[in-house]
Amino acid sequence: MSSIFTKIVNKEIPAHIVAEDDSFLAFLDINPLAKGHVLVIPKKEVDYFFDLDDDTLSGLTLFSKRVAQAIEKSIECLRVGVAVVGLEVPHAHVHLIPLNSMDDINFSNPKLKLSSEELESICVAIKSNFG
Repeated sequence: MSSIFTKIVNKEIPAHIVAEDDSFLAFLDINPLAKGHVLVIPKKEVDYFFDLDDDTLSGLTLFSKRVAQAIEKSIECLRVGVAVVGLEVPHAHVHLIPLNSMDDINFSNPKLKLSSEELESICVAIKSNFG
């Protein structure tokens, strides 16, 4: 059965997509730790991050770097943190989280509740800075 992320790739369910190419997709986390929290995935469904083939893994890293640079231009933060957890969804993914302190990347923190309008505004800002 397809993961929820594969359903996003196939446009079966909506997402706030901030960047996309032939192999990778980046979209806003709907339960973010911070405004601008983005998930970056390979379009090819592979469960475990370290099971990705070398080309996909390196491509995912380089694509994530470009997305992080767009986040930094769009969201006021000191840095963009990177986390690979991999327990929530059986599809390899990277969390890119705008940080102002170490506490901002604590996954036990309460998640933000953002309106559709806020998510769309953040999406447009990051998308416009993705190059």
